[in-house]
Amino acid sequence: MSILDTGAPGAAAVAEDSVARPRRTVDRLLAGNAWIVFAFLYLPILVLVVYSFNDNNRVGIWTEASLRWYGEMFGNARVMDALRTSILVAVLSTAVSTVLGTAAALSLERFRYKGQRAFDGLLYLPVIIPDITMAVMLLLFFVQAFDIILVLTGVGLSRGLGTITLAHIAFNISFVALVVRARLSGLDSSLEEAAADLYATRWQAFRRVTLPLIAPGVAGGALLALTLSLDDVVIAEFVSGAGSTTLPVYVFGALRRGVTPLINAVSVLMLAGSILLVLASLAISRRRSGEA
Repeated sequence: MSILDTGAPGAAAVAEDSVARPRRTVDRLLAGNAWIVFAFLYLPILVLVVYSFNDNNRVGIWTEASLRWYGEMFGNARVMDALRTSILVAVLSTAVSTVLGTAAALSLERFRYKGQRAFDGLLYLPVIIPDITMAVMLLLFFVQAFDIILVLTGVGLSRGLGTITLAHIAFNISFVALVVRARLSGLDSSLEEAAADLYATRWQAFRRVTLPLIAPGVAGGALLALTLSLDDVVIAEFVSGAGSTTLPVYVFGALRRGVTPLINAVSVLMLAGSILLVLASLAISRRRSGEA
């Protein structure tokens, strides 16, 4: 009996080790695969950042570290004009699409009306269709709309800052509505009903109860819209006009003439802005999860 007792723990340990060993092997393989994926995704970004500080006129030849190209970037009038256009378009389109997207999410989540399902499907169509398809659709729309306005009023309009802003509003509304609607779906509707029982009007209930509760979702949708607007190149390329070039469109056009260290610096600037917006969105999402 004593022999069996002394042997049992050893047998159990052997059995446990035989089970744990394959698990450790699988864990190592998964960890190795994760590092490979991370390297595939982020090593090109690291190379881009490093070579943006290269003093050489040629992209692939390293000489010494320098801020030369960042100085030339901020001193380049065309780059700064494109940057200002991008920021202006992003701010305007984000402001309008946040209001309209939030209103659309509220209408779909809190009300019932005829044609709601059709509106729901149409609202999320810009999320599904390819960018090139939406770019062609918007270009045709603006061309036809400008022709009709010219015939009716005699006023000739052309593509420019306004068309880019309207195009960005058109696809950003859907993304804002998605984020805000996700927040609304987890919101207790009895809170709004309690506000109505206390003689609050619909506007008072929304302003004092609903809006503070969905504010993290609204802010997250706004940041997403801002990021998408700043990064868009396909749609802006189609609907832009002379003197209304955004920064991504400028970079895309410059790449046709060849990659230069100046493009590296501009790309890093765009990358840094996108990362800051993503970090802000994650911070808001974590705050929202903590409050929930």
